[in-house]
Amino acid sequence: MKGNVLMVQGCASSVGKSLIVAGLCRVFRRRGLSVAPFKAQNLALNSYVTADGHEIGRAQAVQAEAAGIEATVEMNPLLLKPESDAGFQAVVMGKPVSKAEARELFEDRSRLSALVLDSLERLRAKHDLVLIEGAGSPAEINLRERDVANMHIARKANAPVLLVGDIDRGGVFAHLVGTLALLAPEDRARVIGMIINKFRGDPRLLTSGVKELERITELAVLGVLPHIPNLKIAEEDSAPLDEAKRSSRASVGQLDIAIVRFPYLSNFDDFLPLEREPGVVVRYVELDSELNSPDLVILPGTKNTRGDLRWLRESGLADRVLERAKEGRSTLGICGGYQMLGHSIEDLLGVEGRAGTEAGLGLLPVKTCFRETKVSRRVSLRIAPSSNSPFTAGLPASVSISGYELHMGELQLEPEANALFVHESDKNPEGVQRGSVVGTLVHGLFENEELRTGLLNRLRGLATPRPLASSEPRGLHSELDRVADALEANLDMARIQSLVGS
Repeated sequence: MKGNVLMVQGCASSVGKSLIVAGLCRVFRRRGLSVAPFKAQNLALNSYVTADGHEIGRAQAVQAEAAGIEATVEMNPLLLKPESDAGFQAVVMGKPVSKAEARELFEDRSRLSALVLDSLERLRAKHDLVLIEGAGSPAEINLRERDVANMHIARKANAPVLLVGDIDRGGVFAHLVGTLALLAPEDRARVIGMIINKFRGDPRLLTSGVKELERITELAVLGVLPHIPNLKIAEEDSAPLDEAKRSSRASVGQLDIAIVRFPYLSNFDDFLPLEREPGVVVRYVELDSELNSPDLVILPGTKNTRGDLRWLRESGLADRVLERAKEGRSTLGICGGYQMLGHSIEDLLGVEGRAGTEAGLGLLPVKTCFRETKVSRRVSLRIAPSSNSPFTAGLPASVSISGYELHMGELQLEPEANALFVHESDKNPEGVQRGSVVGTLVHGLFENEELRTGLLNRLRGLATPRPLASSEPRGLHSELDRVADALEANLDMARIQSLVGS
């Protein structure tokens, strides 16, 4: 027997579809259902590696966590990762394909449709309910004939649709009415209710507008969801970082961690565990004038390492990173950021555009050579016996550290390189340290509590005049519960539950 389906679509990108699906996963799990998320096609730079080494959108991994199940590749069969203003890497069923293969696939809508529907059917065979997330807006009339992620899926799966609008952006009534007006009649008939998201203030102020909206559309507003402040759940893209950049300022006694916001910044969900920590301010910087004097600078992952390295130099931030190294100030590079800290990045195959070699910052004794094959795997690490970095100081050798690798570049360590970790599986070195500068290919390190706590305590000892008050940081599960609680309190869940036949 196939599981039921319910679809959440939005008037635009970043209106809160991913978060609402995650919240509904948690709500229905609480109600005793076996539930799974699904998104046919994702355009995102935040990604996740499944247990069997497949790459999917990070949002679907968070939704799976909310549902209490292991993330699988079927939850996101198509992932598009922007590499430039006009190009992207296509990840199909968890593995990257060549640009020629991607072009052929995306020009054949029937083949594309069969691929995503097969993934959906496999999930429906295993679960009571599959919550489907749309992509962008279903009202992109220029893309209607090529759509496989919105109304096409709703029709094929016979899914009822909830339409979400973001009131925080302004114009939510026009967005909802306009979206419905641009849908084909058979697609509009699939929309069974609307949700107004991210409202700040007294919802009674919306009463007259909601009544008029319902009169015009002949559809019910099934709830007005409040803006949930300081929510620390991974986002699909970097748009929410604009608000974080404006609002984040370290006060006296707080740790100040500055993350370089590359144009093609990826996997910035690495830093959510730091953001959840009390007494820690995480901010994103794009100009050397914004850097000031943080306790730690992080060069994060990027989908265009060579291009973002050129940008780093042009912005003036490269010079500041070099100055910090001379002063013995802490700097961490992760994945692409690690590659930038080495001597060179060689891309003779043109993996990231035009073939060539880029000089790195020369702070770590490694060089990078890009390969055609992408490394996508989970890893378990131990502290290297020779490690003397502040990043790992004081941690016992017995501590097991988990994370994942996701990169095209292969790193070659020079003989004098001092390893940070070793892989538990084969004892090969991972990561490099030199003085106050550290680099690693591994994402997700800050999810490891002992490593994260040890690093922050060492930074506090160097940077703050007095101990900080400690409290338990909010973890992902408590954040997901906050979302689920908000949905339970503000949505017509009886009506929504009736739509899925449970």
